[in-house]
Amino acid sequence: MTTDLETRAAAARPGALRRAAPALLGYAAVRALGLVVLALWSEARGKSAYTLLTARWDSLWYTRVAELGYGYEVRLPNGDVHSNLAFFPLLPWLERLAATVSPLSYADGGFVVSLLASLAAAWGIFAVADHLYGPRAGVCAVLLWAVLPVGIVQSMAYSESLFTALAAWALYAVLTGRWVTAGLLAGLAGLTRPVGLAVVAAVWAAGAATFLRERAGSSFVGDGSAVPAGGARGGGHAGPPPDAPRTGAPYGAPQQPHSSGVRLRRAAGMLLAPLGAAGYVLWVGARTGGGPLGYLEVQAGWRNGFDGGYAFARFVAGRFTSVPSALAGVALIAGVALVVWLYVLCVRRRQPLPLLVYAGTVTALALCASSYFGSKPRLLMPAFPLLLPLALALARARTRLLAAGLGAAAAASAAYGAFWLNGSGPP
Repeated sequence: MTTDLETRAAAARPGALRRAAPALLGYAAVRALGLVVLALWSEARGKSAYTLLTARWDSLWYTRVAELGYGYEVRLPNGDVHSNLAFFPLLPWLERLAATVSPLSYADGGFVVSLLASLAAAWGIFAVADHLYGPRAGVCAVLLWAVLPVGIVQSMAYSESLFTALAAWALYAVLTGRWVTAGLLAGLAGLTRPVGLAVVAAVWAAGAATFLRERAGSSFVGDGSAVPAGGARGGGHAGPPPDAPRTGAPYGAPQQPHSSGVRLRRAAGMLLAPLGAAGYVLWVGARTGGGPLGYLEVQAGWRNGFDGGYAFARFVAGRFTSVPSALAGVALIAGVALVVWLYVLCVRRRQPLPLLVYAGTVTALALCASSYFGSKPRLLMPAFPLLLPLALALARARTRLLAAGLGAAAAASAAYGAFWLNGSGPP
């Protein structure tokens, strides 16, 4: 039986790119501004902007994996061992593919992959926000993601853009009931970054929730993940309030939820989702002789681990030793409070369960890990559902005011990105 959701999705596919075009064009304009400012800033300081984007920090580790494979490590004087096994393989595989089929170098390949992946991520973010709240909110969500202070990372030969693209489209697949697609994309996300576990958790949470509703004989109404009747999609005032997700069958569930075909596809998607992350972690364990915990030992060599936020709290507390550094400490606390507040808004406005699980897991792993503290902002960047409450608020603003505000944010982001990469920068 073909559902109303499936009919709408099929009708929307031919015009999907046209529908997303304003968001993608706006995103490309913001990223182009960031690259131009970076080029001018770097030139003034006698540095190469392209080197900063493709041959510094983690990007060097990725290209080394692409060129030489795994097995390279650096032993530091303090006894730490930095092994390239800490870096998940999908981005190096794509860099190697680009260098094999074209005259591009591995670093060039990483840059091209990131540029294309950032556009795919922007489209995926638009698709999720448009599906839930309409196209204007979708455009705002994409532009908010583009103007993040560390948005320049989206153009670097790093894995954040690739991961966000896979995560966004996996979440969209879950919301529209494409379970096998969601599982495949979650598996690829698990081959991209350790935080791929967040995508797996989202797929499993949605699958488990659907199973429980089936067992309870729920009518599947009111979850807030599908298309509304009455159609506010066109920007009218019909349908639910603008700050509430569209109501309907959750995760694309058909009107006959007990169909064996639906259950089989859902089970297949849930089984596929963890294969990427599990496969790489087990392979690392076998290679190092550390067993299932071998990957954690590799990360420990980088002083990365999960301590519930203790190390980060000590780092913030350590800022309050003098007046200048205390200002930084206050800014850090304000930043964490903002992230928590946005997540609370997501919960209060009843975002679909997979989005809440995904954003919550990404946020927890970023804030509660004992990794390099300067990396926290970019580690939070894939948590795009946190931006949806702000996108909804901006979607109700006048177009001129919206354009002026986002334009100023884009300029500030471009300037900060150029300053950051020419200074301490990532990792």
